[in-house]
Order: sequence, then structure tokens, then C-alpha cells
Amino acid sequence: MKKLINDPATVLTESLDGFAAAHADILTLGDEHKFVRRRELKPGKVALISGGGSGHEPLHAGFVGHGMLDAACPGQVFTSPTPDQMIAAAEAVDTGAGVLFVVKNYEGDVMNFQLAAEMCGREVATVITDDDVAVETSTWSTGRRGVAGTLIVERMLGAAAEEGATLDALQKLGTTVNAQTRSMGVALSSCTVPAAGKPTFTLAENEMEMGVGIHGEPGRRRVALMPAAEIASEMLGAILKDLAPRPGAPVLLLVNGFGGSPAMELYLMASMAQRLLAEAGLRIERQLVGSYVTSLEMAGCSITVSVLDDQLRALWDAPVHTAALRWKM
Repeated sequence: MKKLINDPATVLTESLDGFAAAHADILTLGDEHKFVRRRELKPGKVALISGGGSGHEPLHAGFVGHGMLDAACPGQVFTSPTPDQMIAAAEAVDTGAGVLFVVKNYEGDVMNFQLAAEMCGREVATVITDDDVAVETSTWSTGRRGVAGTLIVERMLGAAAEEGATLDALQKLGTTVNAQTRSMGVALSSCTVPAAGKPTFTLAENEMEMGVGIHGEPGRRRVALMPAAEIASEMLGAILKDLAPRPGAPVLLLVNGFGGSPAMELYLMASMAQRLLAEAGLRIERQLVGSYVTSLEMAGCSITVSVLDDQLRALWDAPVHTAALRWKM
């Protein structure tokens, strides 16, 4: 295992120290590294909190700031944060309008955020993301996995919260955005969790994992490596079959890297996706390409398609200032 670390036991806390110092104008680190929160809170605004296992950076801490999250709770690598982290984050960022948890659909995350909601003694609502179409007939007790579409949900909710939306309205909005968003991923290599010291799985030089999860979970099937155009066609075929957007619908396209693929390859995949969506009669009105929901150093990418309307387009375009996403409109 070759990684830029000192000790697997301290990799998370040392990384968080560096992250918080590098972005001290935007955020601050909670006691005992339990959470990252916005440096400047907006009184009377619903507080948005998310989190999950580390190793997916910049998700979630990189999305803390104006127009997105108020706090993020990082667990150990690929391991859910604990309820006490979420409770501490809620206490730190709730300014009186309530708290909304955004939770990826994994058993540990769902269970721990639910426990935190029951224990924190304040008004809490939850939105669960489950955009991964690779899980066709799930053997997971929680159903479909929450993957890169979580970024889109957090962005839309963050913008609406800045505009003063209520807790109930935000929960309904998050449920709607999640229902209009689908993703699928492909892995060309595995990744190595520092504490494990060896790859999560192995792929031959001529193999890839179609439909892989962001923790290296198995996908739909292991197949021979294909050209990028064929990979994009299979991924978008599954996405559009499940999403079933109306002809001519406006959509947002997210091509997300898993950490080990260069930008050149991600933009190539974006080109393939753009062509396929146009052939399907859909209008790409917004796009985002880059490594935002990663799986350590895994090579590969995911494609996400989210159906837009006037409200969602405006929310996406609203100002955002976080470590990983920044724009002004």
C-alpha cells in the first residue's frame, strides 16, 4: 500500500485538520473532530446536516458553506459517523428553524441518523437519497444506494434554505429532487482502505465492474473492458429506463470521477453522455464534470441525470460558496 499517510489510525483527523485550516474563511472544525460547520451561521435558517464515511471527499465536508450544508459529520473511512457526532453538529448549527438531515441510503447511515434525530431533542426532518439504478432488485435491507445524486439534493436544498424555505418545504423538495435523479457508476480499478492495507476487490487488466457502489460494492456484473462510448451507452440506458423523463425534458448532467481517473477521461465521458442525451431528445441545461463523490483512488466514474424545472434551475444557479463548489449568478 502506497499512500501519503502517517498512520491509518490518524489519517482522518490529520486530514480534517488540514482541510479546516485550508478553508478557514468558510468553515470551522467541531470539538474532537466530530463535525465540520459553517463559520458564519444564518439566524432563522433551517440547518442542513449531512455526513457519511470518509474517503468520498469532497463529499460531504467540501459542500459545507453558503448555499449548501451547514455541517457535515465525517465517519472513519467508508464507515458511518456516530449519533453523537450528528447530535453535536445539530446543537452547533441549529439557529431555531429546525434541522434537516440529508442521508445516503446505507444501513449504518440511516440507522445512526435516525437515532440522532430521536435523541437530539430538537425539530428534525430527514431526506434519504437513493439514486443508484445499478441496484435493480436489491438484496440490501435499505434498498437502493445513495451516491453522486446526493450532491444535487444537497445543492438544491442548500439554495432553498438560504432563501428561507421551511423545514417541511425543504423535506418535500429533497424528496422530489431525489425522485427525479438517477445515477450509475463503473469501476476500472479497486481502492485500498488505509486500515485494510489491500485492495477492496481485484479486477484483471481487461475487466471492469459495471454498476459499482462508492464503497467498492459489487455492481450489476463484471465485464470485459469496453470503449467509453459503449460504457456511457449502457450506463445512460439504465438511467433513462428507470428515470423515464418526458421527451424534451430539461436535465442536469453530472459526470463524477471516483478519484483515480484524470479530468481528460471524465470530459471524454461527458462528451459521450452529451451525445446520448441529445439522441434521446433531452435538453442538457446544466452540467458539472469533476471528482465530487469519490471512492478514495478508485478509477472510474458515475453518470447522474436529474430532471429540472424552472424552480430547480434557479436553485442550482443561486450563489454557492463552499470548498468544492463555488459560483455566483
